[in-house]
Amino acid sequence: MKKLIEGIIDFRKNSLDKYRNKFSKLASQHSPDALFVACCDSRVVPNVFASSDPGDLFVLRNIGNLIPPYDHNPQGNHQIDPSVSAAIEFSLLNLEVKDIVVCGHSECGAMHTILENKSNHACCQLPELNKWLEYANSSYQRFKNNPLTDSLLSPCDLLSQVNVLQQLDNLKTYPQVAQRLQTNQLTIHGWWFDLATANVFHYDQSQEKFVLIDH
Repeated sequence: MKKLIEGIIDFRKNSLDKYRNKFSKLASQHSPDALFVACCDSRVVPNVFASSDPGDLFVLRNIGNLIPPYDHNPQGNHQIDPSVSAAIEFSLLNLEVKDIVVCGHSECGAMHTILENKSNHACCQLPELNKWLEYANSSYQRFKNNPLTDSLLSPCDLLSQVNVLQQLDNLKTYPQVAQRLQTNQLTIHGWWFDLATANVFHYDQSQEKFVLIDH
């Protein structure tokens, strides 16, 4: 907490004047460029590696950057946590974003947990986490059946990339998303952040692999 408080004081002392007008304009409304779906991992900071300012991104974060299929959970009932569908709904209907980015990352703890649970045929002693990670079962099956072919990546990182692709497919099950994709009002993107190098990759459909975002 001391570091957080010192950060607030430093921001007010050294940076507030720079951002004062920006925040003043954003106080009444904002129109972000994209809905950005990312993992909760503290090492993944979209506003840093995407060089975005306040108001640029509407960010949804959860463990494993998961998007449960529309109106469904592993038990066949309504979603356990409607926060994902609420964020999608709000970003499209209220904020009218034109792009949605799903961004996974290397060394993802959620992907590690999935692989460990599957290999040990047992779940870690975190029942709520295990319940949430059931939404990634389809990612694991996709990984086992059709893994990406980048042999330089660890199984965890390969699963993380496959998971991004699966979440894009899950995203398409939402009626508001499907409608806007069909009418070219929305574009969805799969990104992957490599912690070790801070490089960001996007999934290139034509090459069927993640490629470095560059000129």
